[in-house]
Amino acid sequence: MSSPSPSQRLAELGLSLPPVPVPQAAYVPAVVSGGFVYTSGQIPTVDGKLLGTGKLGDTVDVAEGARLARVCALNALAAAASMAGPDGLDGILRIVKVVGFVASAHGFNSQPQVVNGASELLLEVFGENGKHARSAVGMAELPLDAPVEVELIAELRS
Repeated sequence: MSSPSPSQRLAELGLSLPPVPVPQAAYVPAVVSGGFVYTSGQIPTVDGKLLGTGKLGDTVDVAEGARLARVCALNALAAAASMAGPDGLDGILRIVKVVGFVASAHGFNSQPQVVNGASELLLEVFGENGKHARSAVGMAELPLDAPVEVELIAELRS
């Protein structure tokens, strides 16, 4: 018996891929090169609305930051799936790398716990193929005062 596909796992979580977020400047949401899809950084938007603003360790706590990172990862998956051919999300073989940017107040150093929100979603959706290399970086500011931004690199099936 085969294991569930990424799209089946996503549905089991009660989630669906949102429309690909519209870029706010001169870039595209994702690019394919050499069998990999690279996404642009995604902030925590739903239906074009930013879900929160501020800095971790100031107006945003770790739990909220992790929840917002999960939304960022879902947006990044939507961008990646849009480039993965007719199979969409199921055209992605594995997640290779995640970079999480965390808007951080002075002295805040729990960026890895915030970015776990994104990493945990990817593990839930892709299982073993969701294990990835990762960076969690503290930033002074992010676009639109977003608390977190996530980008990823995924390997395509074909």
